[in-house]
Amino acid sequence: MVRAMYVSDLALSDYRNYADQVVRFERGVTMLVGRNGQGKTNLVEAIAYLATFSSHRVSADAALVRSGAPGAVIRAKAVEAGRERVIELEIIAGRANRAKLNRSPVKTREILGIVRTVTFAPEDLALVKGDPAERRRFLDEIAIMRMPRYADLKSRYDKIVRQRAALLKSGRTSGLEVWDLQLASAGAEISQIRAQLVADLAPHVAEAYAALAEGAVAGVQLAPSLETTEERYGLETGAASLEQRMLTAVQKVRQRELDRGLCLVGPHRDELALSIGDLPARGYASHGESWSLALALRLASFTLLADDDPPILILDDVFAELDSRRRSRLAQMVGAAEQVFVTAAVEGDVPEELVGRTLRVDAGTVTEVSDE
Repeated sequence: MVRAMYVSDLALSDYRNYADQVVRFERGVTMLVGRNGQGKTNLVEAIAYLATFSSHRVSADAALVRSGAPGAVIRAKAVEAGRERVIELEIIAGRANRAKLNRSPVKTREILGIVRTVTFAPEDLALVKGDPAERRRFLDEIAIMRMPRYADLKSRYDKIVRQRAALLKSGRTSGLEVWDLQLASAGAEISQIRAQLVADLAPHVAEAYAALAEGAVAGVQLAPSLETTEERYGLETGAASLEQRMLTAVQKVRQRELDRGLCLVGPHRDELALSIGDLPARGYASHGESWSLALALRLASFTLLADDDPPILILDDVFAELDSRRRSRLAQMVGAAEQVFVTAAVEGDVPEELVGRTLRVDAGTVTEVSDE
């Protein structure tokens, strides 16, 4: 049987509160315990960052660099089927990241996909209660891990939106047609990828929510906005047809875009519509239902990614937010992972099913806890 990928070694330099720290890991469950603010989440955040080049806690990379340092370095050894690869990512505030693979400089996109993670964290409640941008980010992170080239596509599209918005704000129309074509072309491809992703996720979300919420029903649906027509599109819409429809919609809202200085059509305005029963989750779901749905989204992404190769599971202080029933159900459902990281301030918050090797984190220093 081929073993799934896991991280055996992690070295951090000037990352958050870690000046210089090296930690060795094993397969199975690793518990990171310690008081709040000591660096438990920073450690697992660094591992997750290698998967998507983004943090589940902050939007700006500058926050990842230790105060007073010019940059931070994350270095990890990823092991898969007996093959070891050393990946290194240098984060420089205000500049592009730099990467190495087996100590040789490479383009950053060449290390995407080597480490794959699914992270559960208190911030996940925003997937249900937060703005649409949170849910778009959720989809994009999964898309990057399934298809690393998506990162370049999304970066190119974001640049198109910024450049086009700058032109709209200036009030000039000369050159807009060129940006319209580029937005429609890249936007159609992104929308097609997201539509396929949501279709693949939907049955797993329904199954996970039913398990967490004792048979209750939940659903997910991509709700892209073509503002002028209120059209909805899915897998049945070909990329060429969708591109033309986006272009037509862009042209119809030209004056409104000029008035507001904003790009009003495209996947940057997509919404992932979540429902519980017949009602939209946002605004109607209780706190418990929202937590169950957020967990179901993460579990569904794990199940989907595990079809190819089980990702690393990161459970970041999530058990403190759950009642005993949800704790136990979550613990039972993540048993298929090759490697699991659990952070907790109180060991008693972690279900017995997930007890494993324990590391103590104290002021940016990691030590092993003896079984004695």
